[in-house]
Amino acid sequence: MDVSLIIGWVLGIVLIIYGIGTDKLVNFLDMPSVIIVVGGTVAALIASFPFKTLAQIPKHIGIMISSNRYNSEAVIHTLVDMAKTARKKGLLVLEEQASTIKDPFLKQSVMLIVDAMDAEKIREMLESEVAAMIDRHEQDVSIYDRGSGVAPAFGMIGTLVGLVNMLKSMDMSGNGSNSLGADMSVALITTFYGCVLAHLLFNPMGKKLRIRNEEEVLYKQIIIEGVLSIQAGDNPKYLEEKLLSYLSQKQQGKITMNKPVSEGSVNTEN
Repeated sequence: MDVSLIIGWVLGIVLIIYGIGTDKLVNFLDMPSVIIVVGGTVAALIASFPFKTLAQIPKHIGIMISSNRYNSEAVIHTLVDMAKTARKKGLLVLEEQASTIKDPFLKQSVMLIVDAMDAEKIREMLESEVAAMIDRHEQDVSIYDRGSGVAPAFGMIGTLVGLVNMLKSMDMSGNGSNSLGADMSVALITTFYGCVLAHLLFNPMGKKLRIRNEEEVLYKQIIIEGVLSIQAGDNPKYLEEKLLSYLSQKQQGKITMNKPVSEGSVNTEN
């Protein structure tokens, strides 16, 4: 598991509480402010997205806290082995290997070259699928972008509500001024709640989903280049060097030093 998101949340909350002071924490607990900011943000999200999209949020959280499910090192190892096999026995022998592959995208890509489709058509088909996947992921991320935008906005709405109530109280005679403190607290605390929701909750969630998207896109780009090189009959050594260029120097060193690379599971897209 990648627990960095959870650690960040916990650390952020602890530091905020420490900065406030445990003895003064009660000053920052205000139910009207919670209702305005949290309730307003949730209402805005419901109004902005269909329920079937919002129902994916638990799945998104699972993706955020999971480790990288797309092992680029392992797929390079697999593609190089396929290239060696294809050069010795021909492309048709890869059909048998494809039947054991769990990843639908890798399996589909291998079957396309086995079926002797035109290279340009294969590239167009696979890249279109990746582009459609990116569009779907961007729609998922837009939930959190929207949340990070509306949370501070409802914080400002709460500020306006508190200020209006405070000013109205100032015009009242007698004991009307007794509510000034409560009204002012709503005015200030709602802004605080909105900023915390935006920058500690929604922004990190959106960023984490974008990182997962980038990992999957890289993985699939490697597959596309790999299968097309296999179809073209490229030398396995050249293919390996070509695909390694997609990885960091550390990852390249791990493979070139012949360290064992687990084959890893081949996963479906988000």
